Amino acid sequence: MNTLQRDQWKMATRVLQRFGNGLSQAKNTAQSTGQTVVLSRGLSASNHRSREDSWFKSLFVRKVDPRKDAHSHLLTKNEESNLYKIQFHNVKPECLDAYNQLCEETLPSIHNDKYYPCELVGTWNTWYGEQDQAVHMWRYRGGYPALTEVMSKLRQNKEFMKYREERGKMLLSRRNQLLLEFSFWNEPIPRKGPNIYELRSYQLRPGTMIEWGNYWARAIGYRQHNSEAVGGFFSQIGNLYMVHHLWAYKDLEAREATRNAAWQHEGWDEVVYYTVPLIQHMDSRIMIPMKASPLQ
Repeated sequence: MNTLQRDQWKMATRVLQRFGNGLSQAKNTAQSTGQTVVLSRGLSASNHRSREDSWFKSLFVRKVDPRKDAHSHLLTKNEESNLYKIQFHNVKPECLDAYNQLCEETLPSIHNDKYYPCELVGTWNTWYGEQDQAVHMWRYRGGYPALTEVMSKLRQNKEFMKYREERGKMLLSRRNQLLLEFSFWNEPIPRKGPNIYELRSYQLRPGTMIEWGNYWARAIGYRQHNSEAVGGFFSQIGNLYMVHHLWAYKDLEAREATRNAAWQHEGWDEVVYYTVPLIQHMDSRIMIPMKASPLQ
C-alpha cells in the first residue's frame, strides 16, 4: 500500500468512525429509554411508507430539477463582470528565450493601454510539469462584450499582428480556455515576489461542479492562512468541467509546509475525502513568473 492509499484509508476510517459513533449514541439513547424495539419497528414502517409514497409520487411529480439559472450563475460572483482567458503555449525548446523576450516586449503594452478593456493577470514559464511551456492569464472586465471588443481592436493593431506572426514561428502547439471565477475565491491581484506559483487543474466528472463548489466554499477557509490562495476558476469554453486553482508560495519548501499544515485543520480531511471521487484527472504545474507578470 503506497502513501496515497494509506492517506485515503485513514480518511475513510475517520469518516466511518464519526458516522459509527453517531449511530452508537442513538442506539444507546434508545436502549436507555426502553424504545429499541419501537424505534426499529417505527423505522421499518416509515421506510415502507416512504417507498410507497415515493412510487406513488413518481407517477405525477417531475424528477427534473426546475432550476431556471445555469450552474455558472450559482458559482460565480457575477458572470457579466469578469471573464478570464488562460493560454497554454508549447514552445520549441530552442526558441524559449526569444519567445519570452517577445512576450515581455508586447504583452505589457496591451495591459497598460486603457483602450483595451483587459488586464494581464499573470504570465509564467512552467518549471515542473510540461516543459518549455508558457502560461498566460487575461481578465476581461465586462465579460464577453469586453472580450469581443479586445479581439476586434487587436486585429487592427499592426504591432500585435506582427507579434502573432513571430510567435507562431516559435510554437509547437497552443490552446486556451475561457473561465469564470468562483465566488468564494480571491480575485487575483498583483503580488510582489519572488514567488513560485502552482496551477492545479482538475477535470471533473460531468454534473459534479455544484458539488465541488459546495465543498470548496468551506475548504478555502483552511487555505488562507499564508495568503497562498491566488484564484479559483472553472471553464466555460474549451475543456468543460475543468477547474483551475492558482496558489503562490515562496519556494517548494514553503509549499510543502503549507499543504501539510492544512491537514491539521478539523474538516480538511473530509473535504479531500469527498472531492477526490469527483475528479477524473488532475494535473499540477509549478511555474516561474516572467519579468512582465503582475504576479511576481
